[in-house]
Amino acid sequence: MTVTRLPVTRRVQGLPRLIATDLDGTLLHDDKSVSARTVAALAAAERAGVEVFFVTGRPARWMGVVSEHVHGHGLAICANGAAVVDLHAGRSLVKVRELPVPTAREVVAAIRRAAPGATFALERTTGMTYEPQYTPYFHGDDGPVATAPIDKLLSSDGPAAGQQTGGDAGRGGSGQGGDPVLKLLVRHAELSPDGFLELARSVAGDLAEITRSSPSTLLEISGRGVSKASTLAQCCAERGIGPEDVIAFGDMPNDLEMLDWAGRSYAMSNAHPAVLAATSHRTVGNNEDGVAAVIERLLATDPPH
Repeated sequence: MTVTRLPVTRRVQGLPRLIATDLDGTLLHDDKSVSARTVAALAAAERAGVEVFFVTGRPARWMGVVSEHVHGHGLAICANGAAVVDLHAGRSLVKVRELPVPTAREVVAAIRRAAPGATFALERTTGMTYEPQYTPYFHGDDGPVATAPIDKLLSSDGPAAGQQTGGDAGRGGSGQGGDPVLKLLVRHAELSPDGFLELARSVAGDLAEITRSSPSTLLEISGRGVSKASTLAQCCAERGIGPEDVIAFGDMPNDLEMLDWAGRSYAMSNAHPAVLAATSHRTVGNNEDGVAAVIERLLATDPPH
């Protein structure tokens, strides 16, 4: 991949220092593409001295669609804040904020007691494994996937335990159950998405961060304190950027903390009702290039040359 590093023409007064945007349902069209209009808007923001961070629930291996459209720092926040990835270095892991295996076991037990029929998968730094009853969503960048009961997947000798990908950031971890766990994924065939989220938080919300980003009944569970917002805040602090200098875009419950943290936040018109209720700014939907529309307005008064 050829990386284009755009020159900064000048820092435009009045612009944010950083734009943080979700991908699915926000920056990407429903067909998972990035429009030419959005590509141009992101490039214009970078030329004006505004850093762009993609902040997503996606794993690093699903970031190919936007790898060419992040300039300068080259970083993206993946797995709902559990990983910071360098898109300029083969999607290598820069930072990992894992879900400890003992905690994952407690969460599994609590949810299974409260919601019989729940099925589980693990997103590790080396890829995904899942229970035979779990229905996975496959992406073009997925490789072979191991299946086994969740207790086996979490054991030190389970499928894929001990495998490593490149980079020291993805190694080590708790020393239990192989490579670090980024997310625990949970599906249920009968409960509603929001109903399952409420139930899971009531029985395991003190153990881990529980959220959702899919229209289906799929929960995403991260370590305590791990969210898009907390990892974005860390990345911004490293750059001397405060929340007042950040504009964020999102559409689903896993974006709520980030939208609350940022100084200015936009909900897509297609957003979940909770996101629409929590934000004071709106933009048009993802299929209408809502992120690009806001960036164009921001740059319109003094566009970069």
